[in-house]
Amino acid sequence: MKFNTKTIHGGQEHDPAYGSVMPPIYQTSTYAQTTPGGHKGYEYSRSHNPTRNALENAFASIENGTYGLAFGSGLAAIDAVLKLLKSGDEVISTNDLYGGSYRLFTSIYKKFGIKFHFIGMQEASNIEAYINKNTKLIWIETPTNPMMNIIDIKACANIAKKHDLLLAVDNTFATPYLQQPLDLEADIVMHSATKYLGGHSDVIMGALIVKDKELANKLYFIQNASGAICGPQDCFLVLRGIKTLHVRMQRHCENGKTVAEYLSNHPKVEKVFWPGLESHPNHQIAKAQMKGFGGMISFTTKGNNYEEAIKIVEKLKIFTLAESLGGVESLAGHPASMTHASIPKEEREKTGVLDSLIRLSVGIEDVDDLIADLKQAIN
Repeated sequence: MKFNTKTIHGGQEHDPAYGSVMPPIYQTSTYAQTTPGGHKGYEYSRSHNPTRNALENAFASIENGTYGLAFGSGLAAIDAVLKLLKSGDEVISTNDLYGGSYRLFTSIYKKFGIKFHFIGMQEASNIEAYINKNTKLIWIETPTNPMMNIIDIKACANIAKKHDLLLAVDNTFATPYLQQPLDLEADIVMHSATKYLGGHSDVIMGALIVKDKELANKLYFIQNASGAICGPQDCFLVLRGIKTLHVRMQRHCENGKTVAEYLSNHPKVEKVFWPGLESHPNHQIAKAQMKGFGGMISFTTKGNNYEEAIKIVEKLKIFTLAESLGGVESLAGHPASMTHASIPKEEREKTGVLDSLIRLSVGIEDVDDLIADLKQAIN
C-alpha cells in the first residue's frame, strides 16, 4: 500500500458493530465485563480505547512502524521516552532544539540525575566524542526548530547501532509524508501530532512509533502507568487530519518553496533558513532523506534588529502571530520571545536564534496572498 492510500486506509478496519467507515468516538471510561477479567479486549480507557487504538494503528502505518502510541501532547510522548532511562544515564541531543524539549530535559530530568549534551549535529561524526559507558540515547530533530538544520538520520543510526544506543527522531516538521526515520534505522519516531498530523490547529497530541516489540512493550507500560493519554474525541480529530495529510503537505511544500524564494531575494532579508535552498549547508542530505522540503521557514532581517522583527510579525494580516505550526492556516512566530524563550539568550544565539529571527509556518492558502502579506509587513 502506497503512502497516499495509507493515510486513508492504513491500519484501519470498519467498525465491527455497524460497519462505520470512520472509527466511532468511544466516549467511555470503562467497559462491562461478564466475569472478573472477562471482557472484549477493553477494561479501562487509560489502558486501551478503540478510537485511540485506531489512531495508534494509523500512526504505525504511515511511519512504516509496527507499534504506535498516542499521548496527551508531544511533550508527554518525549517524557515517556525519557522514562526509559535512569539516574546516571546520559543523552546526546542537538543544540538546536525545540524550547519545550530543552526545558523538559534541563528543568525536569536533569534534576533526576540524567546528563544531557547539546551539540551541533550537522556533522553526525561530532556525536562520537560525547559517547561513553553511560550514554543511552541520541535525540535528534530534523529539520530542527527553528533553524531548519538537517541532520543525517542514517549516519546517526549507524553510530547508535555501533554503540548499542537508542536513536529517537522528532519528525514533527517533516512528517512521514516527507521522511520516514524508521526506514533509516532509527528506533523511535516522535511527533507533536498537534502540528501537521492533526493539521487544523484544534487538538493537542503526541505520538511515538517503533518497530521493536520489546521497546514497544516498555513504552506501552509507561503510557499506561503514567497516564498521559489523549481522549477519544482528540483521537478522532487526528485520525481525520491524517486522511488529508498527503494533499495538505503537497501544498505546504509548494507554498513553502515560493515563500522561501521570495524572501531570499528581498533586500531587507539577511538570511533564509529552508532546506530546499541550494545554499542550505546540508541541502544534499535533505534531498537524500526527504521527498520534499516542507512549509517551515525561518529568516532574519538585516541588522539583527529586535524591534524590526516584532514590527513585522505584528503587521502581518494573513499570517497569524501565534504559537504552534503545521495547520492549514499560515502562522508566524518570534522564537526568541515565544517558542524558545525558555532557552537562555546566550545559548539561543550560539545556535542562530537571534532577536531578529522570524519563523513561518506556511499554510495552504493562495500563495499570492501570502507573498502580498509578507511584502506589506516587511516593507
